[in-house]
Amino acid sequence: MFDSTQLDARKLMELAVDVMRQSQRERRSDGKATPRVGAVIWRAGEDTVSACRGELREGDHAEYTLIERKLRDAPLSGAVLFCTLEPCAPGARQAPKLSCAERIVRARIKEVWVGIEDPDPTVDRRGIRYLQANGVEVHLFDVDLQRQIRDENASFLERALARAEAWEEDAPAPAERLSELESELSAVELGDLSASALDRYRVTANIEEDEAAFTRRLLRLGLLCEGATGRLVPTGFGLLLFGSEPRSALAHTGVLGTIHFADGREEVRDFDGPQVFAAEEVMAWLRARLPDPIDRSQAEHVHLLDPFYEMVREAVVNALIHRDYGIAGAKCQVRVTPDHVAVMSPGLPVEPITLKQLQSFDAPMLSRNPVLHYVFSQMKLAEERGLGLRSLRLQAARAQLPLPSYRWQPPYLVLTIYRSPEALARELAGPQVMDELPKAAAASWPAVASLESISTRELMDATGFEERKAQRVLKSLQEARLLRAIGNGRATRYAVAG
Repeated sequence: MFDSTQLDARKLMELAVDVMRQSQRERRSDGKATPRVGAVIWRAGEDTVSACRGELREGDHAEYTLIERKLRDAPLSGAVLFCTLEPCAPGARQAPKLSCAERIVRARIKEVWVGIEDPDPTVDRRGIRYLQANGVEVHLFDVDLQRQIRDENASFLERALARAEAWEEDAPAPAERLSELESELSAVELGDLSASALDRYRVTANIEEDEAAFTRRLLRLGLLCEGATGRLVPTGFGLLLFGSEPRSALAHTGVLGTIHFADGREEVRDFDGPQVFAAEEVMAWLRARLPDPIDRSQAEHVHLLDPFYEMVREAVVNALIHRDYGIAGAKCQVRVTPDHVAVMSPGLPVEPITLKQLQSFDAPMLSRNPVLHYVFSQMKLAEERGLGLRSLRLQAARAQLPLPSYRWQPPYLVLTIYRSPEALARELAGPQVMDELPKAAAASWPAVASLESISTRELMDATGFEERKAQRVLKSLQEARLLRAIGNGRATRYAVAG
């Protein structure tokens, strides 16, 4: 039994996941998988009430079962709802049915915790956006629970377009818009799309359809729409992804590249063609200009180069997918110095994700531009339902490089990929501090700076120092305010000061 006087978000998230597993499978003639969904309502001083999909009647949404059947006559003003799947948005259901998001707003529920987005690209994030627009505070489940939800719904997630494909041709467009780029652009025609970019999409996404079916797919995704003249035209997102020259109509799109070489030379290049090609083009450009970015011996760097460039590719794709296209005066940028590659994406993380969560590399998963995310993931260019954090962490470990870092430099979210442990050490300490450190501490600092934390024993194992010397090194780094102690006695660990 939960203590109803105090909200414990983690326990209620876990309860929603447990309830989700009790969902009743639906008997569908087409054999398509339906989601498993759990929902929990918490009210101060009242019993916690839960429901799963199909609990009382086959096919009923968990939120509907809670709000309209189990708690129909209960006052829910000020209640908190936990649901494992994003509530469906206005326009997602055939009239006169209300969406779950509309029911939540009408019930005056003040706060909603969402497990994962609804993966249908025609719905994705619109339920969350509708709640936020109507004053409901929205949070996301912890990332480990998000993974559990995705694992339990693997079959459903593999068919992200199942519901969209089942819609009638005259089904209404989603009522909640996420971006101006969902609309048509003036003076843009189908001929402005790149045939090679569309072909690449079909091949890499394994789409085996005739032209009519492929056109319907692009319509469902919101990459095409019916223009003012009645003809099909690209939307802003369609032109961004597949346009031969998207910047001719969307001047703030594209990627600007700049390399600052150690000898003072500078080279610039604009990547303003179809954006589905941009990340690979950036990676090829850097490979040709930076033959040894990790600065290691030939025997090692042949093995380590690939994960470094995978980090660059992931960072560029994430910048394109998750940027705020409403900031018209800013463009995605890639800036390279001898120490690092900085990938700059306009806009803070999409709410409710915070910069602090990104910096900890433990942020929950949510996309600002789900249609872009869907297409890039279909083309194997992005993590299917994430922010690329797991991939960046994995590739940094493979390359034996520090974990990249996020910072906010208005109007840009900047992801810095370090080209060596020494580069991070210099950035964190500064040249003056590095010059003033004792020799052993200066030599140890690059390896220590690359870690989340270290103990005396771990430093001894890594360097071969005897215990007293390791302690002196850690003390010197503390005195230089580069490390802070966590804990006491022999269990003490030392984390990079921030």
